[in-house]
Amino acid sequence: MVSRLTFRPPLWATLLLLAACALFASAGFWQLNRKAEKARLFAEFDRATAADPATTLPDDAEAATSRFRPVALGGRYDPDRQILLDSMVRDGVPGYEVLTPLRTPAGSVLVNRGWIPANADRNRLPELGVSAGDRNIVGQVAPLPQPGLRLDPAPPAPDASWPRRLLFPTAEQISSQLGYPVRDYQVLLAPDAPAGFVRDWRPAVSGPDLHLGYAVQWFSFAAAVTVIYLALNLKKRS
Repeated sequence: MVSRLTFRPPLWATLLLLAACALFASAGFWQLNRKAEKARLFAEFDRATAADPATTLPDDAEAATSRFRPVALGGRYDPDRQILLDSMVRDGVPGYEVLTPLRTPAGSVLVNRGWIPANADRNRLPELGVSAGDRNIVGQVAPLPQPGLRLDPAPPAPDASWPRRLLFPTAEQISSQLGYPVRDYQVLLAPDAPAGFVRDWRPAVSGPDLHLGYAVQWFSFAAAVTVIYLALNLKKRS
């Protein structure tokens, strides 16, 4: 009696395998694309920080194409009108990022002086004291933080006290609160500059290698279901 292997999978099993492999492969390639994006982001940050700082205030169009560009600016802070970017979590601790307007001869720009923890009592705001005298600052151009979904909550009343808490505001909304226009970006104050709070401006995202691990997992799922499909449908017959 001679035995031989036969392979006669039902149509539904083959269709299910193709759908599963397409799904897993798609997820794997998406993770590889995310890995490449993260690598480009970190490379852009490192390349920009190594450049000589510009000494003029970039316009909005220039800043949009020069993320992390270093700048050295002279001007005066507006200590009486500061913005607290709300819901900024650091190491699991809720807090704020402090935006202080810098008035320069070429216009006004928001300087992000860093992160500060929030008080358990939301009615108690942190002390943000900074002098209004002439100063020179060094930092990096960056877009204002943006939410995944913008809800546009009601802005503070015109007579509200300062500093004012805002949740992912636009430059237009901040300008309305300040009473004068500001550039459509922020300047991240250099970590070693004075008059700042907690600052670590390297992109706060997971490294590229994490996405490589996820991609391997998805491709492994595709391989696993293929092996199971073959094992279930290869049969020894006499």
